[in-house]
Amino acid sequence: MNFSKTNQESLRNKNSISKILSLTILFTLFTILGFSQEKKGQTITVTIDNVKSNTGAVLLGLHDSTTFMKTDALQAAKSKIENNKITVTFKNVKPGEYAIIAVHDENENGKMDYESHGMPLESYGVSNNPLSYGPPQYNEAKFNLANKDLNLNIRF
Repeated sequence: MNFSKTNQESLRNKNSISKILSLTILFTLFTILGFSQEKKGQTITVTIDNVKSNTGAVLLGLHDSTTFMKTDALQAAKSKIENNKITVTFKNVKPGEYAIIAVHDENENGKMDYESHGMPLESYGVSNNPLSYGPPQYNEAKFNLANKDLNLNIRF
């Protein structure tokens, strides 16, 4: 009978050690995974509060000098309009020089529409809100993102 109690105690000790070891491994894994999901860049939050209607959506593109008005954006976003306003956040953006283009895609066809002579049919705006007659220019729209988050307001 003494032998049996000793075996039971030994099994309980092994089970306890096993549980502690398992919990330690799990805790270590969660800690490692938590740090690996750490923020890799800054956020840029864009607000547009003068959208002319709640019809359609607003398309935004984050560009650098090589993509501005030439190719797809580095990051793209689409926002539903509520109370003639949108807010979009670009995440994990590395510090550097960028510009943002925004278009009110009223008919939700995924692009800006133009009149036959080339004038835009839909509202648009770019970062820094420059007044220009003609296509947006990168040098007027560019801004620098440092090592802190940034809030921008774009006007249509």
